[in-house]
Amino acid sequence: MAQHNANSSPRTADLGDRLAEQQRAYAGDEDRPLGGYVGAMATFGAFAAVITMAGASRRKDAPDRFAITDIALTGIATHKISRIISKDSVTSPLRAPFTRYKSRGGPAEVMEEVRGTGVRHAVGELVTCPFCLAPWIATALTGGLVVAPRFTRAVTAVFAAVALSDQLQLVYAQQQQAAEQ
Repeated sequence: MAQHNANSSPRTADLGDRLAEQQRAYAGDEDRPLGGYVGAMATFGAFAAVITMAGASRRKDAPDRFAITDIALTGIATHKISRIISKDSVTSPLRAPFTRYKSRGGPAEVMEEVRGTGVRHAVGELVTCPFCLAPWIATALTGGLVVAPRFTRAVTAVFAAVALSDQLQLVYAQQQQAAEQ
């Protein structure tokens, strides 16, 4: 029989025991911070709800649909912003509380390993994964298209231009290497 502390009811303790057992059964020998993931999902849900409410309350004339150019710019900007946040050398101080430097990555990028347990580990996984950050960024930019479309289009244009510039830099470097051989 599980021991209960003075501040919890038997039902709460039983629920806690069941959740702990689910965690153990799921994770096996690995450190899988399910509680941290629940926190991340709840935070994302709250973030999306706030953006949705802000859009609903501030712009009654929100678009029924977005132009393909807005979708394309948002997608390209989301890609670039997520790479900047998760991989860029300059943004490593933002990730440092959750990660440890491992090695150099692609051009101007670093590879890091997640550290810590629980919420710290879950946040580390989020901030080092461009695929994981993308829904957060796309949600913010899409909300921005409803609440502040001119400003958001300017932001997406800047980061889409940076993404295009990055690709041109890589093509240039490849052509330069080929010419030297």
